[in-house]
Amino acid sequence: MAITNGSSLKTKIAFITGTLFFGSKDKIADIPSIRTGITGQDGSYLTEILLEKGYEVHGLVRPTSQRRQALNRPLRPGLTLHFGDINDLGRLIQILRSIGKPDEIYHLAAQSHVGVSFDSPLLTTDVNALGTLRLFEAVRTLKLEKTTRFYNAATSELYGSDMPAPQTEETPFYPVSPYAVSKLFQFWSTVNFREAYGITASNGILFNHESPRRGTTFVTRKITSQVALVACGLSEEFELGNLNAVRDWGHARDYMRGAHLMLQQPKGGDYVLATGQAYSVRQFVEIAFRVIGSTIEWSGTGLDEIGIDSASGKVRIRVNPEFYRPVDNENLLGCAAKAKRELGWEPEFTLESLVEEMVLSDIDLVKTGRIFSTTCIDWMVCETPKESGNTGVSALPTNGKHEANGVPVLESVPLKYPEVLAA
Repeated sequence: MAITNGSSLKTKIAFITGTLFFGSKDKIADIPSIRTGITGQDGSYLTEILLEKGYEVHGLVRPTSQRRQALNRPLRPGLTLHFGDINDLGRLIQILRSIGKPDEIYHLAAQSHVGVSFDSPLLTTDVNALGTLRLFEAVRTLKLEKTTRFYNAATSELYGSDMPAPQTEETPFYPVSPYAVSKLFQFWSTVNFREAYGITASNGILFNHESPRRGTTFVTRKITSQVALVACGLSEEFELGNLNAVRDWGHARDYMRGAHLMLQQPKGGDYVLATGQAYSVRQFVEIAFRVIGSTIEWSGTGLDEIGIDSASGKVRIRVNPEFYRPVDNENLLGCAAKAKRELGWEPEFTLESLVEEMVLSDIDLVKTGRIFSTTCIDWMVCETPKESGNTGVSALPTNGKHEANGVPVLESVPLKYPEVLAA
């Protein structure tokens, strides 16, 4: 089954596995990705980029009754969605055959939660490793090797711990989680199909990339959403895990520009996309609080460390050992010199501008009652105050007390999320 707006064909055709964006620009909406139901920020930004360039975009969406109901509406011009599953080879072949000969395939679908991978290594491997193999087999079955270019979303988690920084395309891999192991299979499958079958296939070794569309289980979005709650008077403090974990954080839109650039090259290759700037979780917290005019000072060490608002003296952050990973990568820092040299790619966002965008977006979501939407479908179908005449905050549990800005005080605010630091 395909959902389409009936628009005419464009110069190039792209097929994307994973999550896609559709809807008007003033009402951001995205479809939960295959298997995990995460926000699928990459698919949404990539779709926007391709549509802006005049592509006809086809996307894979896992069928559920909730999604079928939510998708019963016009889509953005140039976009068609197909119900299917990355683990269903027959359906993948059927969809690709119906599209014709896609110029480009972007493989973004994954079980991308590192923490979940320790609990469900078999599921993670089936989706990430074998799902990729099934997609390559669909390409081979339809004899698209010479006509279709293939992008695979790899990850900086491949490098593991104790690798010299910065990491490049030549740095050895040493995965330390079931997620990273499954992505290693995915990476080398892409290389193998490129070399053995002549597919123009590229691996994007993407370091952490964030945005307002990041899921709230990811540590960056967890921080910005909680800071937004503090700013609106709906929360006093929240808990984090390893404050010393260091990451190279960029903006998802920058990285999806890079993914598109990879498939404009005459030959496939492997490219690191990174900012080359490393920050700790602690520093990310400090930047986020500065957006709302607060300065965080730290006191104590280890599990007893706390972050304090310097003006009010209130504790804002505590450390919870439940949020630590069994094994963590302490120092991920990428070098994108090859991408800059061969693709002409440069990141446009600084970490400060990225964090500001995320915090301000989350403040808006708090005020419209959408900050704790359980799924992206819920976010998508939520009416804005301008459209409905309703502030939306009535959907939040309240104790009947209201701040001067009209935002209700929460009776209880969920503060604990499993933290995700994966790229």
